[in-house]
Amino acid sequence: MKIAILGGAGAMGSALGALLFEAGNDVTLVDVAQKAVEAIHADGLIIEGKDGTARTVRVPATTDPASIGPVELVIVFVKCYHTEAAVRSAAPLLGPDTVVLSLQNGWGNAPRIATIVGPERVVVGVTYHSATVRAPGRVLHAGKGPTFLGEIGQPVSGRVQNIAETFQAADIPALPSNTVLEEIWKKLALNAATLPTSATIGITADRLLDTPEMQGLMQALLKEVVAVANAQGISLDFTERWQAISGLLGRLAPGTKGSMLQDVENRRQTEIDVINGAIVAAGEQTGIPTPYSRAIVALVKALERSFAGHS
Repeated sequence: MKIAILGGAGAMGSALGALLFEAGNDVTLVDVAQKAVEAIHADGLIIEGKDGTARTVRVPATTDPASIGPVELVIVFVKCYHTEAAVRSAAPLLGPDTVVLSLQNGWGNAPRIATIVGPERVVVGVTYHSATVRAPGRVLHAGKGPTFLGEIGQPVSGRVQNIAETFQAADIPALPSNTVLEEIWKKLALNAATLPTSATIGITADRLLDTPEMQGLMQALLKEVVAVANAQGISLDFTERWQAISGLLGRLAPGTKGSMLQDVENRRQTEIDVINGAIVAAGEQTGIPTPYSRAIVALVKALERSFAGHS
């Protein structure tokens, strides 16, 4: 399959892009980060494993989508606030049958993409892989897990099945889902409980279970996600989610940094608006109180404001 990955030189784009390329797909990483693209050109993409090993993958990378031409699949991994600009810049990648797959964090990216490329092109998904940028062109693939793919409100289509099979052949366990909306909210629950808690106090994700106080805070955030999801008719169970979240955290490599902690350390805008901010908005619409989510949004927003004047 001919694939372009927007945000491909970032953590997740690099980790999954390397696997897809190694499986024989025609993959190009597309990114505005010139230093990362230059590093990949010069030295290859270096992927570290949680066992301390490292491999070099000679996957193509570019800052210019027009240099690639039409592809079969565009995978979107950019930050939520770059979605519109990135997808508009990707117009040269779109052929008559190109599918655009969002594997981004948070809630609300797919509608933004659909307004640009048309809803008929859009497939959505969530992945439980985790990765951390070590340096430009060097990424730690810190954890592996399932990837769920589907079209909201639609049964599994042939194109979703085809993408899933392509992922599976690349050692990326992928499951086509008739209920991908529920899967998106399950991942949103994970992100809402873990990303801002790690980012606000500066600890890595593998340390979040160290204290009962932090576990209590994550559980309080999770309860709000479950409540607002259930109020919208989306089936989430607190016990199942907490077991899944704590299990995932317990399997992470030491030093694993979530995307929001990486953003804070680099003094840049986070995706809090489409994660915990989405929970607050859903709470307002459904009449569900979300005081913990409101507080964590306020803390992260205060951090972001402290970055004023820094890139």
